[in-house]
Amino acid sequence: MEVKAKLRYLRIAPSKVRPVLDLIRGLDVNSAETQLMFLSKKAAQPVLKLLNSAVANALNNYSIKKEDLYIKEIFADEGPTLYRWTPKAFGRAAPIRKRSSHLTIILGTKKKVLPRKEEEKIPQPEIKKEVKISKEKEKFTEERKKAKEDLRLKRKESFIKRVFRRKAI
Repeated sequence: MEVKAKLRYLRIAPSKVRPVLDLIRGLDVNSAETQLMFLSKKAAQPVLKLLNSAVANALNNYSIKKEDLYIKEIFADEGPTLYRWTPKAFGRAAPIRKRSSHLTIILGTKKKVLPRKEEEKIPQPEIKKEVKISKEKEKFTEERKKAKEDLRLKRKESFIKRVFRRKAI
């Protein structure tokens, strides 16, 4: 069983993300999580978030426990590059390339796990759509509408007075 998760358009260059990915590739999820929590690289936080997302996918979609998972594959592809320009000597401009990454993680299971059927899925609580509005609330809304209408009429009257108070040219 394989579980996938993707992170796209991460604004860190792939060359800076890949050493972090190499560090956790092949590890079980718990030890990879520990490594990422204490790693002092900027790319560690988004990679940890992606790992947690993949674990949540496994738990929710396939009922696989966190202890049974390991990182089967993890890689960083190049995303789009933003081009910015910096001034140089003699009126020239040089490009600044702000690179981005697309990360993909594939978690595998240590033992054979069958996907659960539709009826075995976790039941979601039903949301009641009926909302009863009390008479006090209705009265309050009517008063509020009336107050808004009065305010609108008052503004309109003051606008007309202002227009006709002006001197003709």
